[in-house]
Amino acid sequence: MNVYPGPALVTLATSFLLFACAAYVGRCRIRFGIQAPATSGHPQFEIAHRIQANTVENSVAFLPVLWVFASSVSSLWATLLGGVWLLARVWYAIAYARDPRTRGAGFLLSMLCFGALGIGAAVGVVLGMLG
Repeated sequence: MNVYPGPALVTLATSFLLFACAAYVGRCRIRFGIQAPATSGHPQFEIAHRIQANTVENSVAFLPVLWVFASSVSSLWATLLGGVWLLARVWYAIAYARDPRTRGAGFLLSMLCFGALGIGAAVGVVLGMLG
């Protein structure tokens, strides 16, 4: 029996978000005639590329703290904070694609969730070592 269904679902959804970001880059490559391995060209392609790169960078940091928090603090709270992180990353991506100046709120909310998960995970691990 899976004791971490929520974090597992958030992890799968994060994988789907990464795929969607990659697909958006691919669509922009085709639409604007940007041949690989080029990473510059049309501004909308560059925006798509930055959305993808930033989402990958953040996911690499997010997933470990999600799982450490889930295993050392609370699966439920990991799921809730992870779900908000995921929604904030979707908000960030959509806002960035529409107008890069509006991406800040989604980014900030995702960073707050990441910070809560990271600090909580660290506290949970230390308390587990002491107790």
